[in-house]
Amino acid sequence: MTDLAQAWARSPAALLIFTAFVGVSLLALRRPALIERGVFRPYFFLPRRQWGTPLSSAFLHADLAHLAFNGFTFWGFALPLEARIGSARFVALYLTGLAVSCAGTWWRHHRNPAYSTLGASGAILAVLFAAIVYTPGASLFVFPLPVPLPAPLFALVYLGYTVWAARQARGRVNHDAHLGGAVAGLAFVALTDPQALVAALRSLVG
Repeated sequence: MTDLAQAWARSPAALLIFTAFVGVSLLALRRPALIERGVFRPYFFLPRRQWGTPLSSAFLHADLAHLAFNGFTFWGFALPLEARIGSARFVALYLTGLAVSCAGTWWRHHRNPAYSTLGASGAILAVLFAAIVYTPGASLFVFPLPVPLPAPLFALVYLGYTVWAARQARGRVNHDAHLGGAVAGLAFVALTDPQALVAALRSLVG
């Protein structure tokens, strides 16, 4: 089997999600009207019954850099995680991260008619933190660093950046949702596989 066929056999849901958000994002970047229709606007979510926008916004990205960073993170962690926990649990995890991050976004911004947001970062952070629970000793190369970065350190740096970026309050990238996604990923593992969380904590502190 080729590498792609093997990846499809082990992680079909992750590959479908990856292909969808990359494809839709690239199309929308060429057609801004698609972004305007698909962004999540908490203020209008209930009054205008924009029920689909929490999901549609997760397939849109602000620019190529935003898409590349999310795509890199998802590709590096989602495929091996699905192969380990199974497709059904992986999809449940992804949707949980998306739901929690959107709920937090709505709660914080539902009184602000000017606020809109897009991106899959909340769901991807849930995948990232769940993956680290299962493989706390993993590492990855992050350009331009010449040495691999331990996955737990990468996650903490990622979160630290999002806290800083959220305070800048610029653009439509929903940095506020990242923390919610990270907590959702850890909570999902704690509820569905508590022994894995205990083993990860022992590995990190011991």
